[in-house]
Amino acid sequence: MTSTVGSHQKIKVLVVDDSPVIRTLITKLLAHDPLIEVVGSASDAFAARELLVRHNPDVMTLDVEMPRMDGLNFLEKVMQHFPTRTIIISSLTPKGSQLSQKALSMGAVDVISKSNLDVSRGLGLLSDELSNRIRAAASAKIVSRNQSKVVSANVRPGQENVFRPASGGGHGTVLCIAASTGGPEALRSLLTQLPANIPPTLIVQHMPAFFTKNFAESLTQVCAFPVREAVDGEPLSAGVALLAPGNFHMYLSKVAGRYLVRTNQEPALHGVRPAADPLFESVARIVGPGAIGVILTGMGRDGADGLLKMRQTGSYNIAQDEETSVVFGMPREAIDLGAVQIVSPLGRIPALIMAEIARRTVAKVG
Repeated sequence: MTSTVGSHQKIKVLVVDDSPVIRTLITKLLAHDPLIEVVGSASDAFAARELLVRHNPDVMTLDVEMPRMDGLNFLEKVMQHFPTRTIIISSLTPKGSQLSQKALSMGAVDVISKSNLDVSRGLGLLSDELSNRIRAAASAKIVSRNQSKVVSANVRPGQENVFRPASGGGHGTVLCIAASTGGPEALRSLLTQLPANIPPTLIVQHMPAFFTKNFAESLTQVCAFPVREAVDGEPLSAGVALLAPGNFHMYLSKVAGRYLVRTNQEPALHGVRPAADPLFESVARIVGPGAIGVILTGMGRDGADGLLKMRQTGSYNIAQDEETSVVFGMPREAIDLGAVQIVSPLGRIPALIMAEIARRTVAKVG
């Protein structure tokens, strides 16, 4: 793994986009941050390749739909031969979203929608948001495509000794997971190691609107259970994972003895929407000791307060460890707050989840 950028250094950024308007806008926005320096910009992969070697940037912003060589092919080569922390800047289109999901699976650490780069929102706000994303990316760990990312636990979907959660929403265990920077691949690693009969599962991944639908679909293709973008008022079901839709908070309610997922567009929390805290806090109130909370890689402190409330009501909480986290911000905040019972490498978390539910099942039978 590469080391993170030292706090005494300027963060060097390379901007790669075929649109001169976007290149100019990103450069202008980042110029307001004295700790960030745009060392070059390129309109295609071939020009970017030369600048990567010349400047060795800490972070590269990369468009995925470009002429001559698309961003995916370029990113694959970069991660093989010149691993670089990469933020995808993508159009809000079905194609752009699908390509962005692939880029995340190939090693990109974050994705930003071009629709967010709207100058009508104010240059100051845009500058702060983009700078924060660049700083988070600069602190991320990256792994060459020639290296394995995580040693997985020895569990596979369909094992016969897995738990048998109670059927029907409103009863049994509810699993809640939160992630941000580095989260898409962490979630993929975790969820693909869980069996088809998972308990009702709720996931918050910091991700732009529209991208979450395609992300859920991509997870369904590799998991033993369906992963869907949550719909307001939808009941929870065993064997189904619901992902908070981009630009909506997600929380839990209980009506007539059934758990229902609710969504809203209340103000962003910790600068993000969806945020994990509204979900975790609602689960603490409604599920209490029946819940399992997991906090994965991500910047900032979203989820720490809600996870503490969950623990105070009797839940079992797990945080990803620093070594396997792309960015250790969210797990560290939860750990420092005393919100988790166990800190674990990513590859062991599925086994911990399954062991906890098996323990509960045995206790209930006993």
